[in-house]
Amino acid sequence: MGSTELSDALAGVLTGIQRLLRRRLRRGLPGPRLRGAQVELLRLVSDNPGIGVSAAAKELYLAGNSVSTLVNQLTTAGLLRRETSDNDRRSARLLPTPEAQARLRAWEERRAALVREQVERLSEEDRAALTAALPALRRLAEGLHEEVGTA
Repeated sequence: MGSTELSDALAGVLTGIQRLLRRRLRRGLPGPRLRGAQVELLRLVSDNPGIGVSAAAKELYLAGNSVSTLVNQLTTAGLLRRETSDNDRRSARLLPTPEAQARLRAWEERRAALVREQVERLSEEDRAALTAALPALRRLAEGLHEEVGTA
């Protein structure tokens, strides 16, 4: 398989897996459905409590006003808290609410269980092939991350 065919096939498979995971995980989750960018921001804030809007925008490769809109939506939904920064009274620190942390934890547990269930259904040969592919997939992800950072 040539480079172009491999790239197209890989992008298609990864997109399909992500879409199917999202659909399966949305079923049975409490609360309103969150869009992808909202979940990304919640995960970022959960991993970096106190992060500011501009730092979050930089990390997510989004415009500051887009992140501000997401912050407003998530604050209204009771999933984020804004606190005034001690260093600069004009800027805000973002913090996840206990509800947000519980939703993220439930989502991550369900995702892990769903993927684990599907991986266990694979043959030993398929599991070995996935294991062998992980380092290359990580390098691919790192390359994409670096490229986005320079764009």
